[in-house]
Amino acid sequence: MQQTIQMNLKRMKNFIGFAKSYLIRKNPVKAFINEMIATIKDMLSINKKRKLAKYRLNYQMYKLNQMEKLIAANNEHVFLRGNKFNEMR
Repeated sequence: MQQTIQMNLKRMKNFIGFAKSYLIRKNPVKAFINEMIATIKDMLSINKKRKLAKYRLNYQMYKLNQMEKLIAANNEHVFLRGNKFNEMR
């Protein structure tokens, strides 16, 4: 009976030691606080990120429109241009 109690106490002591070491290494409270701070920073900087994404999208659309105009200017099969349409008549 006494050996069983001693064995269980030893196991509990080992478990508490492992749990303490884990909590020191991987502090869940500190990790949670760091995650909350990162989330708040993301929330505060989302407007800046949105503006940057909008600028990049507008720039890409501008380049696409430029390319489409260049292709249309050099394309013989576009019949809606003034000179080509008049020459064909």
